[in-house]
Amino acid sequence: MLPIFLLALAALCSADTPGNCMFEDIEGTWTFSETERTGDNTISCDELGPIVHTKTFTLSFPNTVNDELGNHGTWTLIYNQGFEVNINERSYFAFSYFEGDFFSATSYCDRTFNGWSRDRTVRNWSCFTAQKNTQVAPRVSQRPVQRDLDHFFSNDHSLIEQINAAQSSWTAKAYPEFEMYTREEMQRRAGGLRSPGFVRPRPAPATAEQKARAALLPESFDWRDVDGVNYVSPVRDQGGCGSCFAFASMANLEAQLRIATRNERQDIFSPQDVVSCSYLAQGCDGGFDYLIAGRYAQDQGVVAEECNTYVGVDSQCSTTESCSRTYVSEYVHVGGYYGACNEEVMLETLVNTGPISVSFEVYSDFSFYSGGIYHHLDLKNDFNPFEITNHVVLVVGYGVEETTGEKFWTVKNSWGADWGEDGFFRIRRGTDECALESMAVQVTVIP
Repeated sequence: MLPIFLLALAALCSADTPGNCMFEDIEGTWTFSETERTGDNTISCDELGPIVHTKTFTLSFPNTVNDELGNHGTWTLIYNQGFEVNINERSYFAFSYFEGDFFSATSYCDRTFNGWSRDRTVRNWSCFTAQKNTQVAPRVSQRPVQRDLDHFFSNDHSLIEQINAAQSSWTAKAYPEFEMYTREEMQRRAGGLRSPGFVRPRPAPATAEQKARAALLPESFDWRDVDGVNYVSPVRDQGGCGSCFAFASMANLEAQLRIATRNERQDIFSPQDVVSCSYLAQGCDGGFDYLIAGRYAQDQGVVAEECNTYVGVDSQCSTTESCSRTYVSEYVHVGGYYGACNEEVMLETLVNTGPISVSFEVYSDFSFYSGGIYHHLDLKNDFNPFEITNHVVLVVGYGVEETTGEKFWTVKNSWGADWGEDGFFRIRRGTDECALESMAVQVTVIP
């Protein structure tokens, strides 16, 4: 059952909640008030219940946490939406508290909505709420209401001509099939409305050790062709639902499973199960791969496509209960925590562990990409220099363009195989193009 505050978001088109809490808001000492630890993964935390455990956690830079007894653990932000704490063999997650909607919201970053806690064995569940011991000034976010979203999308042929005339790194073309979608549906395909505020500056500077390890890697690599073997599942199409986070998460797990079993298992997992059943996301209004490929896959497990066939709309959970589930044993932001990502750790993780899901910002020109090495052209004055992201995809490889020497990532999208380069795209590497090198997720699947 979805928590009440998530149900209230059903009419919005966003890639996240209206919450907007920064690192400096969350860093500090918190009191966690927790219920009895007797639940399982079906627990509902709509109502908190009697408080049995009270813990004091101090969250410090960059990702360390200590309790009142001197025990140590780790923590991480999940974008600007909430945070996760792992200490004393238990894991806690909650969304940051807000009031309002995506067009006018106030974030109270010194408290959380009711959250979920369980131990490392994914047993002994409880509910909790957290309050920071020092007050944080509320953050007010407002944006203009977008109009005419029910009108159908039309290809901007003038923009396409400008793109192709302005540079030669990549080519643009019109996609007539996109004109079956409304502007709102196209906005959802690209991840929805942008976050109400920026999150942090550029990727973490690479250390000398990270640079040295990256220098030992091959000049190019692609999980679609490792000694002639393809470990990447087929490209799919999310349609007009803002479910990129679910498709990228399932693609991440599908590739990891193929690698772990040497292609003996080639499962196709169900994004609809995530859209309809996960309390860690907002259905067709978005979500985060860290919470889905990671926490949801560890807590609940993912199911095969036939257990809940994709329909691309918000709906009641109808996953067949008898279906077997696949789980992950570990999940982490690449680099160790949100804010530690960079090109070097992405390269090393990609080669050594498999494809990684990443978030980046989709601008108006990206929809028309047909081939080459993409970089954003600010022809419509829509560039934002801060690390805002709104679309989740899967990095499967990297390389260097022979004639120009331009470095690139190879990325699997979820807009169908007729888009881009057979459903994939290449994007400039080493420059944090569209914030793609700011937030990546690595998982370890249990085959």
